[in-house]
Amino acid sequence: MAPPAQTNRSPSPSQPSGKSEVTDLKSQLRQLAGSRLPGVDDSKRELFKKVISYMTIGIDVSSVFGEMVMCSATSDIVLKKMCYLYVGNYAKVNPDLALLTINFLQRDCKDEDPMIRGLALRSLSSLNVANLVEYLVGPLNAGLKDNNSYVRIVAVIGVLKLYHISVTTCIDADFPAVLKHLLLNDQDTQVVANCLLALQEIWNGEASTSGDAMKEREALLSKPFIYYLLNRIKEFSEWAQCLVLDLVVKYVPADSNEIFDIMNLLEDRLQHANGAVVLATAKVFLHLTLSMTDVHQQVYERIKAPLLTLVSSGSPEQSYAVLSHLHLLVMHAPYVFSADYKHFYCQYNEPSYVKKLKLEMLTAVANESSTYEIVTELCEYAANVDIPIARESIRAVGKIALQQYDVNAIVDRLLQFLEMEKDYVTAEALVLVKDLLRKYPQWSHDCIAVVGNISSQNVQEPKAKAALIWMLGEYSQDMSDAPYILESLTENWDEEHSAEVRLHLLTAVMKCFFKRPPETQKALGAALAAGLADFHQDVHDRALFYYRLLQHNVTVAERVVNPPKQAVSVFADTQSSEVKDRIFDEFNSLSVVYQKEHRGPFEFSDELGSLAIGTESDVPAHVVEANDKDLLLGTPDKEESRGAGTNGSAYTAPLYDTSLLSTATQVQPELPISNPAAAGLSPQSSLAIDDLLGLGLPAAPAPTLAPSPPPLKLNAGAACLFTASPTGHILIFVMDRSLSQELSVSPQGAAALTTPQTLPRHLQGHSIHCIASGGQAPNLKFFFFAQKAEESSIFLIECKINTSSAKTQITIKADDQSMSQAFSTLFQSALSRFGTS
Repeated sequence: MAPPAQTNRSPSPSQPSGKSEVTDLKSQLRQLAGSRLPGVDDSKRELFKKVISYMTIGIDVSSVFGEMVMCSATSDIVLKKMCYLYVGNYAKVNPDLALLTINFLQRDCKDEDPMIRGLALRSLSSLNVANLVEYLVGPLNAGLKDNNSYVRIVAVIGVLKLYHISVTTCIDADFPAVLKHLLLNDQDTQVVANCLLALQEIWNGEASTSGDAMKEREALLSKPFIYYLLNRIKEFSEWAQCLVLDLVVKYVPADSNEIFDIMNLLEDRLQHANGAVVLATAKVFLHLTLSMTDVHQQVYERIKAPLLTLVSSGSPEQSYAVLSHLHLLVMHAPYVFSADYKHFYCQYNEPSYVKKLKLEMLTAVANESSTYEIVTELCEYAANVDIPIARESIRAVGKIALQQYDVNAIVDRLLQFLEMEKDYVTAEALVLVKDLLRKYPQWSHDCIAVVGNISSQNVQEPKAKAALIWMLGEYSQDMSDAPYILESLTENWDEEHSAEVRLHLLTAVMKCFFKRPPETQKALGAALAAGLADFHQDVHDRALFYYRLLQHNVTVAERVVNPPKQAVSVFADTQSSEVKDRIFDEFNSLSVVYQKEHRGPFEFSDELGSLAIGTESDVPAHVVEANDKDLLLGTPDKEESRGAGTNGSAYTAPLYDTSLLSTATQVQPELPISNPAAAGLSPQSSLAIDDLLGLGLPAAPAPTLAPSPPPLKLNAGAACLFTASPTGHILIFVMDRSLSQELSVSPQGAAALTTPQTLPRHLQGHSIHCIASGGQAPNLKFFFFAQKAEESSIFLIECKINTSSAKTQITIKADDQSMSQAFSTLFQSALSRFGTS
């Protein structure tokens, strides 16, 4: 075989061709280690860059560790930085290599250049090796007393790192006392800020075990110390100012004079260009004045202008963070921002998450004077190319309509949405019209006139379809086609995968029946039949409840299902006031952005909804099909199974035999009653209800005895005559002729099949033994065999059961075909007793 052709492409300078590249680097570094020739530092830089690039892409260059350390003996700050980066990377994962770096890092901590001293101390404290903490105490002590502020800044953070590596070493070296001295006396504000951060973390950690640490932590919240920090706050960096302001929030002033003194000191911080400083200052103002109602309202007015300014400047991300806090303030005091509603108008180039927040705020600040302009603006957004924002704008119009008394213009706008030829606009408008009619039933005539022109076939979203069905049932007396629309929906029951829609359909048909019984009795019978056979637990239970109500008394059923209704005055809020208050306490934190209460480190509660913008959709029902590959006796025919939505529960509802309900769709002769409420049906007259609705279900069916078994006798001790193949399939005798039949399972038997093994155990008591079973609800599959007593004749049975329809398809094969019918009768007799004994 010829060797592969050689290519002329040279390897990338950042990709080594093999171990030889690292070996070459090592030899070159060793040559340059002791050299002091001119330009040697430039050569070292090039080699150091190669080493760092290899390390960055994941190539192991730890073999050049010694050479890198030797080449670090230079005053070139760039080489020092790259060497410290290399050392820090490998020292963390290899403590033995870390020990080699101690000497040269300690030597660099005494360098004349303060930058090198600081970098060396930072690298030394970042090794994070518990066995080397004894080498860290000396350099940290020297660094805390260094004349250069940069070295002191690094040393303070180094003390905090030491505390996390070894608490005992940090406390025994008395570092907290040194940090406290620097906190009160150092002239550099960054050193003071670092000391404040480190002491807060150390004393918070030690407060649970040490009384002295608790006292020191409380001393940080004393009046002299707080005033000391506030008087110097202008000298601090933006990060340090936020740190100081977070501490001030925890301070409890002695009286109102202190409150006004602190607010006067921080007044100019509201004009700061940094949003974090403004929000931290606003939090101080809000918390200090919680007990002063009048002043608290003035604080809202004072912080409003700076926050609105921040929203209009900066990046979209910053605008969103500030808007989230403004949203919280608007929810607490909407009247303060009612005159500034134009600040919350959406700009065309804003991201969706910003627009969504602005729409919520527009909804909150709308009042009688601004409603018209706000609704006009929101209607413009309904035609937005961003569909989620268009949906949100329509919802916002509906929310404003529900909180205002004068809704004339708003209702007209909502009805115009229904006439737009956009599915999502129509869907959202239907949901809002339903809520509007619940609060303002006097608008039913105008709304129903428009809703009646909407075809139910054009509404596909579950919530919108449920709203349309609700209106068809609630106002069926005003909509001439309501019974017929409901009837067509009932006929397509199996095609509706949303349980919410099926529940609304059941209730709407019941309401329509009480108002227009002759036109609705067929639809009601079909709906109850389909509901009783429904696989969803809630739908099944509601259908059964309605059926038993009608059995009991029609008048009572009407009072329960369709009572006189009162207008809804207040709709439930998605957020409780307690949750809002707890989020308000966490002002200037991620809790406000996520709108969730903070429970612990990196953990937020799930009490509130997500902020994600998008349409809500029901989980599609899963269609469970029979696995025909497992058929052993099999017929090629596939079973038909209806995809049934479930409620997520492992419990399977007891299902009724749909064969008893087959007459539901047949037209029944109308009974001569004009008002079902006048019938006053009692439990004894439930048969009339069954006849009226076409259900064919007697109220109390008389117990019937199972057919007596034929004289065919089976061998109870028959042994299994079949063996399993290596693939797990059963090897059986092939019999050409077979008998196929379709049987029904009792409702009790279908319910018992939630545990499939109950059927084999039952049939074993009738000398019918199980070979194998499989499938998944609602389609189950069993294979049985039986042997005739005192003879060698055998029967093979394939049994396929659909628990949803309570139907059983059996295929019987026998070597004596004359006994097939007798065995079929015996099997049917045994199956009829399943679930009843």
